[in-house]
Amino acid sequence: MTPEWLIDAVFYEIYPQSFQDSNGDGIGDLQGIIDRLDYVRDLGCNALWINPCFDSPFRDAGYDVRDYKQVAPRYGTNRDLCRLFDEAHARGIRVLLDLVPGHTSDEHPWFRESAKQEENEYSGRYIWTDHAFEGIEGRPYISGMTERAGAYMLNFFASQPALNYGWLHRNRPWMSAVDSPEALATREAMKDVMRFWLDQGCDGFRVDMADSLVKNDDESKSATSAIWRDVRRMLDEDYPEAAMVSEWSNPASAINQAGFHMDFYLDHHYNGYNTLLRDYETEGGDHSYFRSGSGGDIRRFLQDYLPKYEQTKGNGYISMFTCNHDTPRPARTLSADELKLAYAFLMTMPGVPFVYYGDEIGMRYLKVRTKEGGYARTGSRTPMQWDRSRNMGFSEGPKERLYLPQDPAPDAPCVADQANDENSLYSEVRRLIALRHAHEVLQADADFEVLRAEAVPPFVYRRGDLILAINPSPEAAEWSSDLLEGRYVMHAINGAVAINGQLRLPPRSFAAAGYR
Repeated sequence: MTPEWLIDAVFYEIYPQSFQDSNGDGIGDLQGIIDRLDYVRDLGCNALWINPCFDSPFRDAGYDVRDYKQVAPRYGTNRDLCRLFDEAHARGIRVLLDLVPGHTSDEHPWFRESAKQEENEYSGRYIWTDHAFEGIEGRPYISGMTERAGAYMLNFFASQPALNYGWLHRNRPWMSAVDSPEALATREAMKDVMRFWLDQGCDGFRVDMADSLVKNDDESKSATSAIWRDVRRMLDEDYPEAAMVSEWSNPASAINQAGFHMDFYLDHHYNGYNTLLRDYETEGGDHSYFRSGSGGDIRRFLQDYLPKYEQTKGNGYISMFTCNHDTPRPARTLSADELKLAYAFLMTMPGVPFVYYGDEIGMRYLKVRTKEGGYARTGSRTPMQWDRSRNMGFSEGPKERLYLPQDPAPDAPCVADQANDENSLYSEVRRLIALRHAHEVLQADADFEVLRAEAVPPFVYRRGDLILAINPSPEAAEWSSDLLEGRYVMHAINGAVAINGQLRLPPRSFAAAGYR
């Protein structure tokens, strides 16, 4: 079963280090999130995804977990996190935590026990070869750093040893089968972590690198999918309101095969989502669809998206986002007017949308020094910009102690400047989210039909009894149809109107047309 609350969910992603500092140490914390829950509610978001807040040495910004059941002291305590759940629920907001199931920190107690020479219950919790001089072909590994005579596999950074869920295709004696006792023990340990937080009031999980558990898996990730189906059975039986969204970007596998409720449509250079906002990493210039005058073609998006949508319709939801902690902010290349159209699209498409903190005001991607393994990603992780007070309202601490620098420009966007401006990006985002909540046909599971998709705008589509049209071009556009008879534009960006069966779309405009 899929939790019904997802149908009308609009998520807000919070990078906890950078959202709100409540104690002046320059780092965002759980109390800061609690203090800003009214803001999230008033924006219209009714669900949160909080990036990892567990105990960690922070070599990868918390994606190197040292203790899955303990909140990192810099954020607060377990009691603070439980209070966040309660305060969010009191405002009608659900909360997903970030689960990192594929690896831990090398400081995790499991790994420290696994690295011992004497065999113990954790010896098989990670992937080890039989000898210190036997590596792992084609995989990153470390050897000679522990008393155990073996090389251990890494999932990514040097501080992230890979947990052992087994190997589907085995060609070495030390490769565990997917149904071996040690692989099953790892699976149960992760389910235990999930139960721990669900019992505290968590509403589910975003799952990091969800497709990476079983090594030497087949192309369809069948063995990894079997693990997630087992997790899904646990949720259906014991936590039917809990939801999971996967970092997989293959909805046919993640949703249909593995049983996730949602799958992120990630920003990969070869896929349709990338053509909408960030098609600037290839030769030939920026052809992002929402970059006005770029020559972008909506058909490039649809060619990739429509088969995925049709394959998974009725089974789960494809989730598109404004940005995330791994992705350049869209304001890197798009103006506020262009962002309004992009967000109008995201808020009126099927699936469950996610807003990354600060994107609602057009926070910029900054060129800053790497922090906690962020590298190029660090520029999208800078502190939230609330107002024109000290440190833009993020922290009362000294500027030099802030987790990351803030936008130094005199016109750096902030909430206070935009909240009372009806023409601001923030105000438009609020209206768009309200529009989605107000009309069931704009929500996750309602019908979707393409009415017009050509090289030249507008792009016109139908959700239930509403017709939506977008013209990102610097030129005016029109669309005529008998379907427009009796309709009026109930929501417009930049003056779009419906007259005598014709939609008239000025440059950079959006229209939602319905019946009175």
